[in-house]
Amino acid sequence: MTKFLSVVSELMSKDNVLVLGHVMPDGDDISSVACLAEGLRRLGKTARAGIDDQIAWYYKLFFAVDKIESFEQLQDFSPDLIVVVDCSSPDRVGRFQDLLKKAKLVVIDHHETNALFGDLNLVDVSSASTAQIVYNINKAMEVSYDPQLATTNLLGIMTDTGFFRYSNTDGNVLRTAAELVELGAQPYFVASTILENRTPEQFKLLEKMIEHMKVEDGLVYSWLSYEDYLSLGCTEDDSSGFVSELRSMKDIEVAILFTEFPEGEVHVSFRSKHWLNVSKIAAALGGGGHARAAGCSYKNVELNKVIDEVLRLTREALAGGRHETD
Repeated sequence: MTKFLSVVSELMSKDNVLVLGHVMPDGDDISSVACLAEGLRRLGKTARAGIDDQIAWYYKLFFAVDKIESFEQLQDFSPDLIVVVDCSSPDRVGRFQDLLKKAKLVVIDHHETNALFGDLNLVDVSSASTAQIVYNINKAMEVSYDPQLATTNLLGIMTDTGFFRYSNTDGNVLRTAAELVELGAQPYFVASTILENRTPEQFKLLEKMIEHMKVEDGLVYSWLSYEDYLSLGCTEDDSSGFVSELRSMKDIEVAILFTEFPEGEVHVSFRSKHWLNVSKIAAALGGGGHARAAGCSYKNVELNKVIDEVLRLTREALAGGRHETD
């Protein structure tokens, strides 16, 4: 509680704030960046938001997301406070990393793998999403919520709990979601926008993933190469959520999806169901995340070599975990 109040005090005391999210932004990251920056604006502060990566088109249908700027657009801004949200390590902010030492740095996150790289770190691993922490901060600062802001805030909570399907869905999450709905948030808009906007090309890409799928004892994995994306006119945004389709398979503990986009750049997404802590595997590979959802990235590599390395570590973790539970 002391760190929470310190962060609130720091935010209230500064007039020019830069809020940053991570590369390969997901719903929680985008929601957290947009909502914290908008909350500060509603308090009369100059707050700008930045993500050094492309934001998928469907996220731009949410209020305040269009105010998130690129690295190039923010070169003229000199903040007296920088806030990094939903990032476990400084390299995750991309090119913004070079700016982190130019002002006091606050880190707000919920990943257990967080490197605590801020001058002030609020890392609450009991929170299901960073958006949940942002809502509590905005509430403490007495930010006025309307249905639009409430819906964007709910976006982060719904996506990081798998639309309330994951094991991180607890009473606190549901109470926060209920508060946001009472403030006018529209859960059906969040669900339909994220889950029901797939194009015909995405279904064909999903078919490619299924064609490549391999199943072992407790493990399912698949991959999409750069050529797969190129052949269908798709980008990596079009495979968002595909790893969850793998995770849904019966009698599977862990699912892994390897995606190569652009060429030579491979991203690995892990999902587990019950007991395997995939964040430990991701951390060993230079990534991070949650116990049940994590990831890592590689550059200038061959897809097959990444698959071999990741599968070796995952098989070892599965075998070790089974041995411990025998």
